[in-house]
Amino acid sequence: MTSTTTPSAPEELGHHDLVRYLEDRFACAQACDDCVRECAMRQGPAEPGDGPRLNSACADVCDATSRVLAEQSDQDEQRVRMQVEWCRAVCLQCASLCDLGPASVQCAEACRRCAKACDEFLTTMG
Repeated sequence: MTSTTTPSAPEELGHHDLVRYLEDRFACAQACDDCVRECAMRQGPAEPGDGPRLNSACADVCDATSRVLAEQSDQDEQRVRMQVEWCRAVCLQCASLCDLGPASVQCAEACRRCAKACDEFLTTMG
C-alpha cells in the first residue's frame, strides 16, 4: 500500500508553490478577518433564534483560524488543515442561515468568501 504525502512545511515547496501557499494563506486569513467583522455586526440581543449564536461561533472560529494562519512558527500541517476545514464548514453553515434574512446579505457573502478562501488554501496545501 502506497501513501501520498504532502509537504509538512512550506520549506519543502518550490518557489512558485511557496509563493502561492503564502498568498492563499494570507487570503484565507484576510477572509476570516472580514467574516469576523460581518458576523460581529450581525450579533445582537434583539435577534431571535440561532442566528446570533451561529454568528458568534463563526466569528470565534474565523478569529482562531486567522491567528493559526498568522503564526510564523513551524506548525503541524494536520492541525492547520483541521482548523481551516472547521472554519470552512462553520462559514458555510453561517452563510446558509444568513441567507434566510435579507438584512444578513453582507454577512452571508463574507462567510462564503471565507469558505472559498479556505478551499483555495486547502488546495494549495495539497
